[in-house]
Amino acid sequence: MLFHVRMDVAVPPDLDPEVRADLLAREKARALELQRAGTWVHLWRVVGHYSNVSVFEVPDGTALHDLLWSLPLFPYMTIEVTALTAHPSALSENP
Repeated sequence: MLFHVRMDVAVPPDLDPEVRADLLAREKARALELQRAGTWVHLWRVVGHYSNVSVFEVPDGTALHDLLWSLPLFPYMTIEVTALTAHPSALSENP
């Protein structure tokens, strides 16, 4: 199942710099791991914001929920999720 996910990040500006650096390094490692596994299909930065728009391919909403909770930056995110399905006019649906 495909999901469109927007993640807006708000890391506290007064977070200890070493804690922040570790947090960002762990987030990057987790994102790369999920992309290499084919779960995090697309990852796009939103220009001018500390945000991204992503597409995930997971079995269901529960799997997505668990995945999002596994992200180190999750406690600092506002997340909007939209389930996706094939469009009948998409080229992939009309070979």
